[in-house]
Amino acid sequence: MRIKDITKENRPRERLQKLGPEALSDAELLAIILRHGTKDENVIDMSNRLISKHGLGKLSELSLKELQEIKGIGPAKAMQIVSSFELNKRHKIAKIYSKPIKCAKDVFKYISQRLPGNDKEYFMVLHLNSKNRIIKDEVISIGTLNSSLIHPREIFKSAIKESCNAIILIHNHPSGDTNPSQDDKEITQKISEAGEVLNIKVLDHLIISKNSYYSFNESNNLL
Repeated sequence: MRIKDITKENRPRERLQKLGPEALSDAELLAIILRHGTKDENVIDMSNRLISKHGLGKLSELSLKELQEIKGIGPAKAMQIVSSFELNKRHKIAKIYSKPIKCAKDVFKYISQRLPGNDKEYFMVLHLNSKNRIIKDEVISIGTLNSSLIHPREIFKSAIKESCNAIILIHNHPSGDTNPSQDDKEITQKISEAGEVLNIKVLDHLIISKNSYYSFNESNNLL
């Protein structure tokens, strides 16, 4: 059955407009996001198939590549699915962590939900306002961390634009070992010194793994 063959009042968009999103099934909501099915399957049937096979929990964890391996899902639909789940995740994080950052543990709780995974090394920066609330988080680099590749201008460019008061540096060690390397120490020193010049304080640098973290500030290794 084509969407056009469904009576207008029973189509997902019309039902949402009339009854609100709460009245729609998971498949109907996903159908609105995906917009179109294929010549062999309408978008509601496709959505029902995806949710029946994977469930919303598993569906939200699939990568772009894995989604595109599913029948009827091309690059555009895969990106729509990934984007909608990511936006929902960020919304939840924003609601939970609207309070001021008071310690390294607060940062760890926040970033543990924000990092895409532990298979790659991510270098991130948290931008904070004068009340130590997070304005923005930003991924600066992905891959092996090297002090020669991290330049202060990449760190502070967005921080200046956001008029932030302070920043916190974060990166993960996929190995699970959170002890700082020589490169980690050099990066921290270089960025802290630049922050002093720009009057944007570097409050901390956290090295995190799945279950633990190292804080330069709490270890008294921050300038």
